[in-house]
Amino acid sequence: MMHLKRISLLASLGAALLGAAPNARAQAPATTTPEVRKAPIMSRWEKKVTPGNAWREYPRPQLVRPQWQNLNGQWDYAITTQTVPAPTSFEGKILVPFCVESTLSGVTKPLRPEQRLWYRRFLQVPTQWQGQRILLHFGAVDYECSLWLNGGLVGSHTGGSDPFSFDITDFLKTEGDNELVLGVTDPSSTGEQPRGKQVTNPEGIWYTPVSGIWQTVWMEPVPTAGYLEEVRLTPEVDSSRLRVEALLHRPVSERNYTSAIRVTAMDGKKTVASTVVKVGQVAYLTIAKPKLWSPDKPFLYDVKTELVTVEDPFGDMARNQRPRGGRALADAYAKASVVGTPTDVVTGYFAMRKISLGPGPVQGQPVLLLNDKFVFQNGPLDQGWWPAGLLTPPSDEAMIFEIDFLKQSGFNMLRKHIKVEPDRYYYQADRLGILIWQDMPSGFLDHTSQNDHNGVQQEPLRRSLAKEQFELELHRMIDRLYNHPSIVTWVVHNEGWGEYDNQRLAAQTQKLDPSRLVNAVSGWNDRGAGDFFDIHTYEEEPRAPEAKPNRAVVIGEFGGIGWPIEGHLWNPEMRNWGYQTYHDAKTVEEAYRKKYAKIIDYYQNRALSAAVYTQTTDVEGEVNGLLTYDREVIKIPVKTLRKIHAPLFKEVK
Repeated sequence: MMHLKRISLLASLGAALLGAAPNARAQAPATTTPEVRKAPIMSRWEKKVTPGNAWREYPRPQLVRPQWQNLNGQWDYAITTQTVPAPTSFEGKILVPFCVESTLSGVTKPLRPEQRLWYRRFLQVPTQWQGQRILLHFGAVDYECSLWLNGGLVGSHTGGSDPFSFDITDFLKTEGDNELVLGVTDPSSTGEQPRGKQVTNPEGIWYTPVSGIWQTVWMEPVPTAGYLEEVRLTPEVDSSRLRVEALLHRPVSERNYTSAIRVTAMDGKKTVASTVVKVGQVAYLTIAKPKLWSPDKPFLYDVKTELVTVEDPFGDMARNQRPRGGRALADAYAKASVVGTPTDVVTGYFAMRKISLGPGPVQGQPVLLLNDKFVFQNGPLDQGWWPAGLLTPPSDEAMIFEIDFLKQSGFNMLRKHIKVEPDRYYYQADRLGILIWQDMPSGFLDHTSQNDHNGVQQEPLRRSLAKEQFELELHRMIDRLYNHPSIVTWVVHNEGWGEYDNQRLAAQTQKLDPSRLVNAVSGWNDRGAGDFFDIHTYEEEPRAPEAKPNRAVVIGEFGGIGWPIEGHLWNPEMRNWGYQTYHDAKTVEEAYRKKYAKIIDYYQNRALSAAVYTQTTDVEGEVNGLLTYDREVIKIPVKTLRKIHAPLFKEVK
């Protein structure tokens, strides 16, 4: 056992209410929900959180505007039944962006399925924003919510893991305070909605529910004349170019020949490529001698996208003679003269990175390739839970510590397990250099009729409304996270948890994002879909997946060595467990070496492409982490982990 403060290596690591939103759950009866547990342990970063410093960083690193206002901090809250109007008085204060069940929220209460959680705060719009549209952004709210501003219903949203926005301009007062009220409901495990590991009665591998706001709330001004809503970046390494799709908040007439998009790529302060295209057209930037992104060299280019006005490149040419697409149109706009100042400007970044399948050291067995080279992907199962913040990390510093710890320990990948992180997490992964397998959060009713079992060949039936919502949120996740180079794989289903139409969903995901690989189902019932054959093997010595001629073979989960460490447990009175549980450092290390000896063997002799060890940290009753839940104890020394993993990064001939 080794405490972090003693490790010099890591010292430097740094009704009408919801009528606008579709309801994807059956009506649930009133339930008895246990009280949630106040965190008996906290990470060092959680101990530092205050209303004045709670998530102050810019929340959207790939679409940055200079003007914005952070709305995190103390809000009023109340909990009522769903059948009553908004309250006129509130129960107390809640610290946004931490969920109502969390200790950091200052509330630590459950939200029952028949209840509604209310938020209220007052805001003022800076005078220098006058004459612009005002957008209000929510990083994530779990699960259904409606927003009122000054008594008017602005809109509603359904989905617990994706960011969303409202244009609140028309609801604002010309002067003084504006009253913002948000009403939230959350069925938790009484519904079928995507929720990951949240259940109303946490035990074993299932955790405390998360309800309400759990990511940053903020607002920004955008030009009234038009603004950039989305910039989609796709690296095309084989042709040394970047594909850019810049989209405005509303369509522009095809007959508008003077609205254009200017895109500029930079290496530091040096411009490496720039072009102008007509609004609504794809831009391509040729990146000469591109610096490729990898975990060893995570190089990021900067990119600036501008909505500009140009002189009509076709002059007096009749409209019916003008090109409507293709090379002629692209060449004309590339030479067009920009006039005046840009209407809107956003900045971000991109990386030149390619992930693919290809031949490996064993004939007939494809492997995972990074930039056309076989790189073994060694990573932990990463749940992303925190004792006092639950799904919400406490700070940038805390996220950086974890990623840096993994890299120092000889991991180049992590599997983000049925959770979607705040956007800044992926920014840090992009910047620091770690590959990510991104799971879609699972959702199903909390009984066996919608939870597949290992070895079952027929998928359970799912309600149409639930399937529609799952697929909507799957598409949103892919769209919102599309630009992050660290994400190399989408995982559609985990084991049999709510699994349905797996082959169709895998094919749809591949079409939605051809630039990445798709793991159709991690573990259990393989149906021949996607780019991976993925098994889970928690035996003392992990099994090898059988060879597959058209897919990479991976071990999507193994390990799970438990070690409950006194003083660092979520609840000493509950069953604190691992798949094999030991009680001293020597035995834990021996068990770890034994498991990894098999992984190394399968890599060297069977072309195993990846392995995912369970897991980064302890979580509530699970004590099989490399770190304790409070991140204060490293169970196997970093140098030892790195040495054990080293053979996985030596080339196999």
